[in-house]
Amino acid sequence: MNILICDDHKIVRDGLRQILSQHENIRLINEAANGFEALSMLNNLTYNLLLLDISLPDQSGLDVLQQVKKKWPKTNVLMLSMHPQEQYAIRALKYGASGYLTKDAAAEELMLAVKKIAENGKYISESLADFLAVQLNNDSNQPTHEKLSDREYEIMIKIAAGKSLKEIGKELFISDKTVSTYRSRVMEKMQLEKNTDLARYCIENKLI
Repeated sequence: MNILICDDHKIVRDGLRQILSQHENIRLINEAANGFEALSMLNNLTYNLLLLDISLPDQSGLDVLQQVKKKWPKTNVLMLSMHPQEQYAIRALKYGASGYLTKDAAAEELMLAVKKIAENGKYISESLADFLAVQLNNDSNQPTHEKLSDREYEIMIKIAAGKSLKEIGKELFISDKTVSTYRSRVMEKMQLEKNTDLARYCIENKLI
């Protein structure tokens, strides 16, 4: 397999490379520090698997995932995130990801996920499988947050976690005013008025 690791932290890329190098069927491991680099490298070489961080400095990992699946549908994508599985896993799987792992997963679980994906399977943890089963059972009562766009959803999570508009703008490389506009859209779609209401909703739905 040819594998591409896309993460903006070199220490994370080094750790992933060290773990993956133990896999006997891996021929090549390359690295990208952001979405633009990853897409450029995919344009120049065929990769069987992309390990993609969901939080990148130049664009959302979910945006990169959608571009990859549109242009290189045969490239499998394993999403990596520091966020709990319930926050982004469902969206990632809907967009074509072959699996979702949190960064606190053990090395053995990463190897298991790579092995399963290499065999054209999909990998999700047992806890995520249980969560998805509950979501399917409640599909007729779709959660309100499913109405949000990816960016609105991302900002909702950050607001619910107690971050200020300025902090969010700095993290996402957008202005405070733009964050405020997204916040207004979120509140309107969620039919909520205060940040505390938003935080309560996210806690009750296990999003934070």
